[in-house]
Amino acid sequence: MSRLRSRVLGPMIVLLSALALVISGCASLPDSSSPQAIGTIDRGPATTEVPEPEPGREPDLLLRDFLQANTDPTNRHVAARQFLTSGMSARWDDAASATIVDKVDVLAEERDDNTAKYVVRANIVGHLEEGGLYRADDGDLAAKFTLVRNDGEWRIDEMPPGVIMDKPRFLNSYQRRSLYFVTPDGNTVVPDPRWISGTPEQAATQLIGLLIEGPKPSLAPAVHNELAGATILGAITKADGRTTQVGVGLGGIRVDFGGLSSLEEPARELLAAQVIWTLANAEIAGPYILLADGQPLDERFPNGWTTADVASMNPLATSGTPIGLHALLSGAFVSVAETGVTPVQGYFGSTDNLRSVGMSRDGALLAAVADTGRPAPEPAAELVVGAYNDGSPEPAVEGESITRPSWSPNGNSVWAVVNGTAVVRAVREPGSGRVTVVGVEAGAIRALGGRVSELRLSRDGVRAAMIIDGRVHVATVVQTPNGEFSLTSPREIAFDLGGPALSLDWSTADTVVVSRSASDIPVVQIAIDGSRMDALPSRNLTPPVVAVEASTTTEFVADTRAVFQLNNSDPAGDRYWREVPGLAGLTAVPVLPG
Repeated sequence: MSRLRSRVLGPMIVLLSALALVISGCASLPDSSSPQAIGTIDRGPATTEVPEPEPGREPDLLLRDFLQANTDPTNRHVAARQFLTSGMSARWDDAASATIVDKVDVLAEERDDNTAKYVVRANIVGHLEEGGLYRADDGDLAAKFTLVRNDGEWRIDEMPPGVIMDKPRFLNSYQRRSLYFVTPDGNTVVPDPRWISGTPEQAATQLIGLLIEGPKPSLAPAVHNELAGATILGAITKADGRTTQVGVGLGGIRVDFGGLSSLEEPARELLAAQVIWTLANAEIAGPYILLADGQPLDERFPNGWTTADVASMNPLATSGTPIGLHALLSGAFVSVAETGVTPVQGYFGSTDNLRSVGMSRDGALLAAVADTGRPAPEPAAELVVGAYNDGSPEPAVEGESITRPSWSPNGNSVWAVVNGTAVVRAVREPGSGRVTVVGVEAGAIRALGGRVSELRLSRDGVRAAMIIDGRVHVATVVQTPNGEFSLTSPREIAFDLGGPALSLDWSTADTVVVSRSASDIPVVQIAIDGSRMDALPSRNLTPPVVAVEASTTTEFVADTRAVFQLNNSDPAGDRYWREVPGLAGLTAVPVLPG
């Protein structure tokens, strides 16, 4: 085994084994993407004490104890194997699959003096796949268990391969951490969420090992990995070489990479950004001593890097552009101040037929969907693109319906979906202002068979969040060498949304905010891997919430009465929707740059 495989496989083994351990057997599990066995090595002391089987335990209670014991992945679930007969322990393939479920029931089927049969029924909500990847799913699970008396004590003698994990317990036992990879233009890093388990001291080794392994397959065509081909020389330690409490508390991190001799200086800085933001956002503090074959990765930082040294690529940074809130009001585009609203100069502020508006990140350009006013069967909507104060924007494309425009990060093109299925880019020439419309390859989206009512590009430009027939999907944006774009690998991320999605926007690079047609909790925040859906406060809102616009610090929504904002920095007990000053009592749609 190469040095790379030996360094990387260890952390991955720990990671997926923990998963496998949760609930032992799993029936009717998918065959694809089974997780790698990660419980085959001794990871050190377990984080949670798991009691041995209690003498004289009834079979149904012993089965529940077994499911509890599965939460310890140490040494391939050695604690859980105590609840199995020796034959079942030898047969149990705990790494065959890992299924996340909720609403778990343990139901008796039959029992006599020496045999008891039970079925574990639950709702499937996801799967944990190789490398700690969470894949949202839905469906029903039924896993059958047979217990027998073994020297007077009940033990499990038959069960399916793989593991089942109750979602609340999964969320308590695992931590979601993001690996970071580089955008094609090298301007920022992109999150790749993973779920890891183990002691805090193991987190740095696991994360760096997964970084070297690279991005998940669906993301790989859209990003670069400067650690590809690297190895880890020796142990990862604290900055001063200590080998205990690595990554815990103060003291920093020291990593010596091999295989980087051909890496030029710009790429080394990108590599540092990947490592630093992966560790920093996993609460592993610097300084970060990064070496290449024993020498500083970059001679400018012989004593280590800090997050300030790669601040320009901070994936959580807020926009530095001093552009305030705008809104679409009575078909015109207006700027919003605490004292009221002011129509912008030019076409966009003087018309009354705008259906939606998108503003470029720097605020210099606008794209709007306008009502043509023409009778059927003529197209009812037209996409126009122009400068903020443009008196005569360029027409781009017409259609019966056009989604709210979404700008690319560099501001040279705006994306929209025409007639529910055709994804297009309107590219604006900087000098002349002329607009050219080009298609986006979206066969994978059309294959889903629905109509797209919303498409929003992430701020890094690598993902697109969409509402397709009221359901929330995330796809990868891939640029080919000839400059064309495609939307690939769409995945639904909110199977249990509780009602059709109405509007969405990106909150951070790995979460989207979604309004739904539900009266109790109209706005939720969803992780892009589908692992979490968290309710946002509903106080003051009057459903339906018809529009969502978000930044990394604030969410804005429009309901049936007014426009409200939710500040993410407010204390949890004082976090509720407040009416936006300047839009009080007005029915408008909020618009932010980007």
